[in-house]
Amino acid sequence: MEAEEEKKEEVMPKAEKPEAEPEKPAETPEPEKPVEETEAEQPEPESKPGPEPESKPGPEKPAEPEKPAEPDWKTLYALTLADFDNYKKRAARDREDTYRFAEMDILKDVLPAVDNLALALANAKDKEDPFVKGVQLAYDTLLKSLKEDHGAEPFDSVGLDLDTERMEAIATLPSEDVPEGKVSIESKRGWMLKDKVLRAAQVVVSSGKPGEGK
Repeated sequence: MEAEEEKKEEVMPKAEKPEAEPEKPAETPEPEKPVEETEAEQPEPESKPGPEPESKPGPEKPAEPEKPAEPDWKTLYALTLADFDNYKKRAARDREDTYRFAEMDILKDVLPAVDNLALALANAKDKEDPFVKGVQLAYDTLLKSLKEDHGAEPFDSVGLDLDTERMEAIATLPSEDVPEGKVSIESKRGWMLKDKVLRAAQVVVSSGKPGEGK
C-alpha cells in the first residue's frame, strides 16, 4: 500500500507554489513643499496712481430765462427822432449838391468856346468894327449867363502866388516884372463853379529876374 501511494505521488505533478512577489523598493518620501503663504500674508502689489475717473456731470437744469428789462421808450423815441432829422438834413444836402453840380460836365464843354471868343477879341485890331462888337456882345452875354444862371465865373491868376488847388504850373520862366514864385503868364483861364474848381488855370511861374539865380 505504501508503494502505491508513492507511485501516486510520483504520477501526480507537484502543485507549483506561487512564486513570491519581489519586494517593492521602499518609496522615498517626497520633500515637503513649503506651505504657501495665505492670501492674507502675501504683500499686496503696489498700485500706481492713475488718472482719477472723471466724474460725469449730472444733467444741468435749464437756466430760467431772465426777463428782459423794460426799455426806456422815451429815450428810444428821442434817438429815433434825432436820427430821422439827421437823415432828412443829409438827404436835402445831397440833393442840393446834385442839383448844384449836375451841370459841371456841361459847363466844362462850354468853356473852350468861351476861350476862343476871348482869344478872338484879344487879337482884334479894330475894336470899333461892327463884327468885333458883335463878338464882344456875344462874349459878355455868355459870361453873364454862366455867372448869374449857373454860378460859374473865371478867376485871375497873374501876379498871385501859385495855388496848387486852383492852378496848374506848366513852366517856369524868368520875368523882369513878376517876383520869383508868382504867376507871370496865364495860358488858360481858370473857372470856379460856386465853391468848387470847375477848371484849374494853366499858368507859368516866374523864376525871378534873368541872371538872378546865377
